Amino acid sequence: MQHPEENPWKVTGKKDIYDNPWISLTEYQVLNPSGNPGIYGKVHFKNVAIGVVPLDDEMNTYLVGQYRFATDSYSWELPEGGGPLSIDPLEGAKRELLEETGLKADHWEELLRMHLSNSVSDELSVVYLARGLHQHEAEPEETEQLIVRKLPFSEVYDMVCRGEIMDSITVAAVLKVKLLVSPPAP
Repeated sequence: MQHPEENPWKVTGKKDIYDNPWISLTEYQVLNPSGNPGIYGKVHFKNVAIGVVPLDDEMNTYLVGQYRFATDSYSWELPEGGGPLSIDPLEGAKRELLEETGLKADHWEELLRMHLSNSVSDELSVVYLARGLHQHEAEPEETEQLIVRKLPFSEVYDMVCRGEIMDSITVAAVLKVKLLVSPPAP
């Protein structure tokens, strides 16, 4: 299916609203696709969101539990974090896996890329599958109070299906891995 390449939105002005080391917020004055004036706010992320599915030879994976300020709730999720846009996301994935779980992996495979909230932000996520795991010492950041759980992958998949895990990177990655490891239907 062919789609139009030309952007139907016309920017007539912009105003920087907020900026910090991680994000910026810009308000755009626009003409929408119908030609009517309006405003559009965009959150620009200064890092790529990175996720890792660590999967051992017995089909166990690792979840990281932490309290998330933005949602004001506790979250179980895969090891994840951010990496500078100028650095290969794989290097960020290796760093996040070691920081949060103390794991290193021999084999890495990119699972997926996705935009996390494309109606208001440009945040890109890259998620990897890590195999051939070796345990080392975790190196969490000072802002992280983490609990790490090793669980059978099938249990994590069930947690996603029951809605107990709501983190978008984790949900998408677990469903993708489930498709990859499930035998084909007869």
